[in-house]
Amino acid sequence: MSTTQSERTGGSPGWVVGLVLGLAGLFYAYAVWNAVAHLIAMAQGGLSGGGWAVLSFGVVFPAIVFAFASVIGRRRRAGELALALLAGLGIVAVFWMSLIAYSLTLATS
Repeated sequence: MSTTQSERTGGSPGWVVGLVLGLAGLFYAYAVWNAVAHLIAMAQGGLSGGGWAVLSFGVVFPAIVFAFASVIGRRRRAGELALALLAGLGIVAVFWMSLIAYSLTLATS
């Protein structure tokens, strides 16, 4: 009797893990899309070198968090992977709110 890797380790089927990663990836892609749109909007008013650095990091930060959360949850069940990705999305949201506050401060000065 042949058993697959997921049956031996008690993990989730590959398609469920792929579905979780795909759905979470859409939310992280939305965060990247918003960061790019915000960077473009702020750049039209003029940015300093520090402003470019901070806002550009806001574009790549969600991708870094997604990769990190995926690595943390890759050997776990789909529910645990989803929780790791959800926690990462919370971190991205907190960073995004900080970035917006910084941008508003930058725009008023």
